[in-house]
Amino acid sequence: MTIIVHHLEESRSQRILWLLEELGAEYEVRRYERNPQTRLAPPELKAIHPLGKSPVIEANGKVLAESAAIIEYLAENEAFGSLAIAAGDPARFDYLYWLHFAEGSAMLPLLLKLYVSLLGENGAPLMQMRVEPEIDNHFSFINAHLEGRDYFVADRFTAADIQMSFVLDAGNNRGGLDRYPNLTRVRRLQQARPAYQKALEKGGPYKMGA
Repeated sequence: MTIIVHHLEESRSQRILWLLEELGAEYEVRRYERNPQTRLAPPELKAIHPLGKSPVIEANGKVLAESAAIIEYLAENEAFGSLAIAAGDPARFDYLYWLHFAEGSAMLPLLLKLYVSLLGENGAPLMQMRVEPEIDNHFSFINAHLEGRDYFVADRFTAADIQMSFVLDAGNNRGGLDRYPNLTRVRRLQQARPAYQKALEKGGPYKMGA
């Protein structure tokens, strides 16, 4: 299967490259740069998918978007499903939860922090009363789950860890992750993996990984 990753710099697509490196899959990277003023994706991405966002992959003649969908598909169809949790395994319940929690719940308050911060002082009340408490709510929950654990599911590395990595990167990038020791510890373990480092070489600059 020929896999093409349409990779936008400084974006969620970095974790798709990491997943493919962990899986040992062959793939091609097509890089796109953000507009330096707006930080938005270039219009060329709309030729791949109507929403013009990344990550997007092409595989088996199909175009697939959405991080969780891409990760779930690749994890189940590459490397004999070694990074997925198979149907019927009791751990699949938790695997699916964390695979979809990342974008379904955890990223929303982080995105709100990004956008509300653009309002300056006008956004301060909303930031203090709603956004920051909601980030703490989610991060405290994740931190408690990772107590005594190095991985999110089944005491082993899975695609759910890769999916959750962007939440940790975004949290670190927007400040405050150091208040949650288990999150910072697991993030360091993730970044030390050889496949993670290889994906950085393939994807180019990724300041959110700093």
